[in-house]
Amino acid sequence: MKADFTRWLPAIAKNRTTALKVAGVACLGGLAFGPAAVAAPVTSGPHAGAVAAIDLATGKSRQGATVESGLTTGSTTGKVPTGKPGKDKLIPHGVEGAQSRIPLDDEQLANAKAIVKTAKKTGVGERGAVIGIATSLQESKLYNLGHLGAYNDHDSQGLFQQRPSSGWGTPEEITDPEYSSRAFFEALKNVHGWEDLPLTTAAQTVQISAFPYAYAQWEEQAADIVQQLW
Repeated sequence: MKADFTRWLPAIAKNRTTALKVAGVACLGGLAFGPAAVAAPVTSGPHAGAVAAIDLATGKSRQGATVESGLTTGSTTGKVPTGKPGKDKLIPHGVEGAQSRIPLDDEQLANAKAIVKTAKKTGVGERGAVIGIATSLQESKLYNLGHLGAYNDHDSQGLFQQRPSSGWGTPEEITDPEYSSRAFFEALKNVHGWEDLPLTTAAQTVQISAFPYAYAQWEEQAADIVQQLW
């Protein structure tokens, strides 16, 4: 977990359909550490190779991104699509603090679909899916990141930046979207009363982040994503 939110890293996405993609890692991300883990040193700024990732994540580069939809810009009508969950289920406690949004490309959408699908399979429902999507938005911007070499934060990888050394699984397992999502949701289900907790509390209890409030900024976009994909 890097303390500088502007520090983004390029990575080779571990996606079976994509050989190479520049991706960004949010450096306030609460990587899935064990309780005794120590945060990585603070760095002075973004790596030189991260410019494209910053542009992609902030919307400066629109190529391949879905920007004009409720997934990125929010609902303009306020109406719940037929058959979709409402905000009372998705954000039962209201959002906490200022909200962030990024454009989503096809790979990010595919990973979001994998998380939502696994949320249904594990029985955590719409609210669990929102927590999962928001957590992945913070940790990896919904990119399935492989090891970043010298720029990797410890041994964290995948959609949720889970660590093999903390018992989350092998690198191959945690870079499988379904496996990593299931691992996250099974851990979430072990959090007593998680359904009634604010998102950032539920996510932090699973992730053990040095920056526990970073997850909250993605709740609104995560809810829009789940509402449209559910």
